[in-house]
Amino acid sequence: MIGILNYKKATNIHDFRMPGNVKIGRNSFFTIHEEIRNIKPSRIVFISDKGLEKAGIVEEIVNELSIHNIPIDTFTQIVGEPDFETVGEAITFIKEQDADLVLGLGGGSALDVAKASAALADKDPVMIKKILAGEAVPETKGIKCILIPTTSGTGSEVTMNAIFGDHQNDVKRGIVSPYYLPDTAIIDPILTMSCPPMVSAASGVDAFTHAIESYVSKKATPLTKMYAEEAMKRFSKNITKVVFDGSDLDAREEMSWVSFLAGVSLANAGVGAVHALAYPLGGKYHIAHGIANALLLPYVFNVTGKTCIKEMVEIADFLSLGDFSDRPHKALNAVIEYLYGLLGDLNLPTSLKDLDVDEEALENLAVEASKVSRLLDNTPYILNVKSIHEIYTNAYHGTMR
Repeated sequence: MIGILNYKKATNIHDFRMPGNVKIGRNSFFTIHEEIRNIKPSRIVFISDKGLEKAGIVEEIVNELSIHNIPIDTFTQIVGEPDFETVGEAITFIKEQDADLVLGLGGGSALDVAKASAALADKDPVMIKKILAGEAVPETKGIKCILIPTTSGTGSEVTMNAIFGDHQNDVKRGIVSPYYLPDTAIIDPILTMSCPPMVSAASGVDAFTHAIESYVSKKATPLTKMYAEEAMKRFSKNITKVVFDGSDLDAREEMSWVSFLAGVSLANAGVGAVHALAYPLGGKYHIAHGIANALLLPYVFNVTGKTCIKEMVEIADFLSLGDFSDRPHKALNAVIEYLYGLLGDLNLPTSLKDLDVDEEALENLAVEASKVSRLLDNTPYILNVKSIHEIYTNAYHGTMR
């Protein structure tokens, strides 16, 4: 005996969570029939967004699933990025239909609504109100949930996070629980083929943000770093292809892997300051989450990257920027130049001024961002209101000071 109980105070335990089942690859969508036969639901609520409804995709999928002779009710009241009121409406709808399976299809907005409402559909109204207010977390699993992304970026289908607008405080706020993970994630790159260039760019850089932030996060482990590393390598080789030649199915498939890999890393290691600073921009100015992340990436890492030079050397290698092992302090500059260059290469905004953000609002934005302690505490650099304000100011002017 080695006396293992003598070491019980030397705790270094890392959870690693992902959906119970992941189907990924071309035409994997059709495995949904197998999933439905296994679950045997009595009634399905299908959650998607207005865009996919107008495109006829919601109707097409409802028709595809009609072979199961199971009642399907659709909830498509999602326009843009959702708020907590939308989640409440979805929960009410599921309860009214007495559904026992939620099927979510779309980008991160639809998937976040689907997984949060499925997790909370069996809870009483008082508990739901507390959970959505951030005063409690679910302690039991809700009804069954299957998520199917139509973009490659948010990774919502494999994460424990759901992000919604909080209109009372003009911010975006995340709720986190293992019970927001779906029972099954089905990731079919063919469903991303219709993504327009701007959506492909914003969602793609969103996935990259998950990878690079989780790679340097305080909660990173060898396992999460493995996923993040592979995501970054695949991203650099394929992002411009999906933006400027959306018909390239090989590149679309690679970006589906990027989203999945980065999402798993995010789910377990968490993200940091880029997301913390993005939330107030989404809440007050309704800037799309992927756009905000993409814009803030170089400005945030220009500051926070100084405390993770070793990781910057590794990331420069992943992105094929060169070998900086003998000049590590040059690696950060190379990575920053790459991140800033992405904005121009992908036709994304390069300054907050481009997004009609008021310069006078930067100080209040900094105060709000400083309150996102869950993410700032996971960043390997201590940021305060003053340093956050400086990052916003640089991002407003589009300068790296």
